[in-house]
Amino acid sequence: MPVHEAIGVDFSSRPSRRKPVVVAQGQAAGTTVRLQALHAFDTLEGFGEWLKQPGPWVGGFDFPFGLPRELVEQLGWPTDWLALMRHYAALERSTIRDTFAAFCAARPVGGKFAHRSTDGPAGSSSSMKWVNPPVAYMLHAGVPLLLDAGVHLPGLLDGDRGRVALEAYPGLLARELIGRRSYKNDDPVKHTPERLIARKDIVAALEQGRTSLGLRLKLTPAQHDALIADASGDRLDAVLCLLQTAWAGGRDDWGLPAGFDPVEGWIVGAIPPGP
Repeated sequence: MPVHEAIGVDFSSRPSRRKPVVVAQGQAAGTTVRLQALHAFDTLEGFGEWLKQPGPWVGGFDFPFGLPRELVEQLGWPTDWLALMRHYAALERSTIRDTFAAFCAARPVGGKFAHRSTDGPAGSSSSMKWVNPPVAYMLHAGVPLLLDAGVHLPGLLDGDRGRVALEAYPGLLARELIGRRSYKNDDPVKHTPERLIARKDIVAALEQGRTSLGLRLKLTPAQHDALIADASGDRLDAVLCLLQTAWAGGRDDWGLPAGFDPVEGWIVGAIPPGP
């Protein structure tokens, strides 16, 4: 039975002790994914150094790996992925915000943001959003760490094939399990019994293998309780990314569709629309 190491990453563009980058480290064997450890990093530098450790692993990262092609072309930015990412990383966050706000201001209500092709099937926010959630800043902070670590990004950039980075999105798997029910919030005032029950339902479904991924999550009792108790959902989101990544690690081409747009990237597990 082939075994591979997998990680899932719940990312923060400005990590702190209160809101760290959380990494779920696991091992996939057949249809079983065993959670081995949860790591927390309260600085981007610490997380970046951790990424440089030798593989092999395949990782799922909860931040966008690309920008909408419509946006990039209208702004006249490079359409080569690496050149685009280097250009983007060199910008100040204030410049990103002002540039994207001006782009949106010129567009009609209901279509302010440009979207990537993966956003529809994944149900994800546009990677140009700078608030609620600030995924534009997450891309700005996260992709340079991957480049600096020299990892391999399938379909985007050749790197160390022993450390493979994929874009993951925990909301995609969470919606499959509990629909639109909310299961997390960073505000302690909003740590409700309903969200607690939703987290319990997600964890139960993962442990019982009741997902389209065909994988069963193995947890210790302490891990089970920790995932449910974390009302921010950060640990659970990292584990959802871990499951998506474990699934991708057992697929040809990492489960990515053929010919996806290399300017935009693709969220692993999102099903492209039919012809």
